[in-house]
Amino acid sequence: MRTFFILCGLVFLQINGYTNIPTNIEPQDTFPVPANIKNQLFYLQRTTNTNTVVYALNINAKGVLDESTPVKVFWIRYPEGGIQKELNFIQKAFAYGTISKKNKDGSFTIQLVAYKKKEFILKKSTTDNTYKLYTLINNKESEIKRIFIKIDPGGTLFNPNIAYVEMKGKEAVNSKPIMERFKP
Repeated sequence: MRTFFILCGLVFLQINGYTNIPTNIEPQDTFPVPANIKNQLFYLQRTTNTNTVVYALNINAKGVLDESTPVKVFWIRYPEGGIQKELNFIQKAFAYGTISKKNKDGSFTIQLVAYKKKEFILKKSTTDNTYKLYTLINNKESEIKRIFIKIDPGGTLFNPNIAYVEMKGKEAVNSKPIMERFKP
């Protein structure tokens, strides 16, 4: 009976000109977007829940980049009112933490511990002299803004069944939005 009323409602909406009803909303399109996070570089979300991992510049009390750990990583726990919380040891070591290496030119190579195949470069932007995090998205140097991981049922805690990884950002040369999906 409930299905009947839902179908009747959809028919009514189409008859009255409401034809732009989304039929396959992607989960990442419904997730909250972190706002007003000081020194945020990018954020990571996954289908398991709306808790969000934020990657930000690690600036010390003097306003200088901490070169030993240039990127700090923490949670925004939206189901708990949006509180910020540090990663625990296992999350840092095996899932969401970073590995960094200072390069001769003053930039840093950053890797995510869970997927070391993808390198990121933390360097100062030529346009505004602030640090930004760059990587290749569709083979174009891009400033990374968001990573979304679609996890399908099955798998284990340390070996989830990843359907795809979606990376969004903007091209370094022209600031055009760019996106790539891949299966790791």
